[in-house]
Amino acid sequence: MKVMAAVKRVVDYNVKVRVKADQSGVETSNVKMSMNPFDEIAVEAATRLKEAGHAREVIAVTCGPAQTTETLRTALAIGADRGVLIQTDAELQPLAVAKLLKAAVEREQPRLVILGKQAIDDDAGQTGQLLAALLDWPQATFASHIEMGADTATVTREVDGGLEVIQVVLPAIVTTDLRLNEPRYVTLPNIMKAKKKPIDTLSPADLGVDPSPRLKTLKVAEPAARKAGVRVSDVAGLVDKLKNEAKVI
Repeated sequence: MKVMAAVKRVVDYNVKVRVKADQSGVETSNVKMSMNPFDEIAVEAATRLKEAGHAREVIAVTCGPAQTTETLRTALAIGADRGVLIQTDAELQPLAVAKLLKAAVEREQPRLVILGKQAIDDDAGQTGQLLAALLDWPQATFASHIEMGADTATVTREVDGGLEVIQVVLPAIVTTDLRLNEPRYVTLPNIMKAKKKPIDTLSPADLGVDPSPRLKTLKVAEPAARKAGVRVSDVAGLVDKLKNEAKVI
């Protein structure tokens, strides 16, 4: 079967995010960008399914500007066989991404789509669920373990109360949690091999999708700076500050 792994280009998790001077968004110019960590886990999961003989091909797909090709190359270096770039400079929101991925799924016909449970830039956590709804496919979100059957996938999910094990019939959508796996280190030989792997470039128009944003960002602001903590000598002093300064009791 084919497995599709969806990936997103985001500000690297080691970089301190800065708000633009006009408060229209976060600064991305001259900022290190990388693959969303949850999506990296998704590519690793898809690659392991291929190595285990459950998949014959892994396709990495992403949406965004031309620079997003770098993210696809990382996915190819991890183990994906080919990439699909849906190139657009539009501001992409979760519903638009889900519609673009739906069109890509209909074009490629994978049996399993794996993507991160959320992106670390907007933390929306919606794309996988929206994609499942648009395709009318079963979904298993927040996966920490996947076992493949002939026509099913048994997924262990991380939920508020602990772990939940469900079985979904393929084709299906799976979103990955942190504990699913640890992505492999990308070696230089694999980076060089990735440069020779094919990447198809499409536009939203090719897929019949309008990615125009449906929501307008009015303002982006940094959270207020937290005041430094203070030490108190005894419980009475603590109660006094909670009552008279913080006014929480």
